[in-house]
Amino acid sequence: MAKPKLDAQKIVLAYSGGLDTSIILKWLKNEYGAEIVAFSADLGQGDELAPVREKALKTGASTVYIDDLREEFVRDFVYPMFRANAIYEGHYLLGTSIARPLIAKRQMEIAKLEGCDAVSHGATGKGNDQVRFELAYYHFDPSITVIAPWREWKLNSRKALIAYAKKNDIPIPVTKKRPWSSDRNLLHISFEGGILEDTWAEAPEEMYVLTCKPEKAPNKPQYVEIEFENGNAVAVDGVRMTPAQLLAHLNTIGGVHGIGRVDLLENRSVGMKSRGVYETPGGTILREAHSAVEQITMDREVMRIRDSLIPQYAWQVYAGYWFSPEREMLQALIDDSQKTVNGVARVKLYKGHCRTVGRKSETNSLFNLDFATFEKDKVYNQADAEGFIKINSLRLRIRSLMQGKK
Repeated sequence: MAKPKLDAQKIVLAYSGGLDTSIILKWLKNEYGAEIVAFSADLGQGDELAPVREKALKTGASTVYIDDLREEFVRDFVYPMFRANAIYEGHYLLGTSIARPLIAKRQMEIAKLEGCDAVSHGATGKGNDQVRFELAYYHFDPSITVIAPWREWKLNSRKALIAYAKKNDIPIPVTKKRPWSSDRNLLHISFEGGILEDTWAEAPEEMYVLTCKPEKAPNKPQYVEIEFENGNAVAVDGVRMTPAQLLAHLNTIGGVHGIGRVDLLENRSVGMKSRGVYETPGGTILREAHSAVEQITMDREVMRIRDSLIPQYAWQVYAGYWFSPEREMLQALIDDSQKTVNGVARVKLYKGHCRTVGRKSETNSLFNLDFATFEKDKVYNQADAEGFIKINSLRLRIRSLMQGKK
C-alpha cells in the first residue's frame, strides 16, 4: 500500500461504528501513526449509537464524542429546507444531504477543541457525501487537511474490507442478512447498494424500518392537524412541540400508515446514476401540510417566484452547497416569503397516502369567499373578464394573423 501523501498528527473522524468507519479508524492509526478522535452525531438514529463509544475505543480511538444534535438538526437545517419546499428530482426529500453540513460543522468544532490538524470521513470516491463533507470543512477552515481513505487505499471491495477487519481484530459483526447499506436520522432512513443495484427488482419488505407495508396499514384513516408559524411547524393536533419532538411524533404517526416510501434512481452530483430507497414518513406529512398552509396564505406571484427556485435550492443542498453564498441568498428570499405562512393544515393519512383535506389561517388568509363563491356576489363583475382575456390573447391573435398571411 502506498504511503499517504498527507501529514497529520491528530485526526477527528466522522465515525458511525459501521464497517467502513471502523476500518477507517484502524487504517488511519496504522498508516498515519496519528491520534484519532472519533465523533458521532446523534441525529435520531435511535439505538444504533449504543455500542459506538466502546467500539471506537476498542478500535483505537483516544477520545470519543457522541453529541446530541437532534434539535439543532431539525431547527436549523431541516426546517429552513422545508420552508423552501425543497425536493430533489421530484421525489427525494434530501434526508441524508441535509445532515452532512451539520455533522461537518460539529466535526470542525471538535477539531478546534482537540487541536486536530486533520479531519476524515468514510464517504467513498463515487458518492455525494465526500463532496458535502469537504465543502463544509473548507468553509470553516480553508487550510484544514482532509483525509479521504476511500480515495487513497486499495481496499476497493467488501471482501477486502472484511479481510482487513479480521486481520486487525476490528470488533464489527459481518452479516449477509441485510445486503444493503443504510443511513438514518430524524428526517429519514436511506438504503442503497447490494441487492438494490438491480434496478428492476422490488426492494424487499424486510428492508423497511420506519414504515409498515401500506397494504397492512390500518383500514381506518387518521386525520392530523399541523399548525405553522412563519413557515415552521409548531404544533400537532393542538399540542406544541419542539422541532425535533414534532418531527419524531410525525414519524411515528406516518410510519403506522406506511407514509413516505420512495424508490428513486437519482443523478449523483459526481455524474453517475444511483438507486436509493427512502423512508421519510414525518417529512412527507410535513411538506404536504406546509404546502397546504401556503396555498391559503401566500401571494400568487410570490409563490410563482419561490417555486421556480425550488430545483436550484434542492440542488444546492444535494450537491453540498449549504454554506454557499447562493444558498444563503435564496434562504433570505424564501424566509421573507414565509412571514405570512401562519395557519393550520388538516391532512388525511391512509395506506401510504397523505393528502390535504383542509387548511385555514386566522391571521393571513388570502381566501375571500365574497370573491371566490360560485353563488351570486356583489363584488365581482364577471363581464370584466372579457377585457382581461382580450388583452392576454393579443399576442396569440397577432401571431395567428401573421402566420395566416404567410
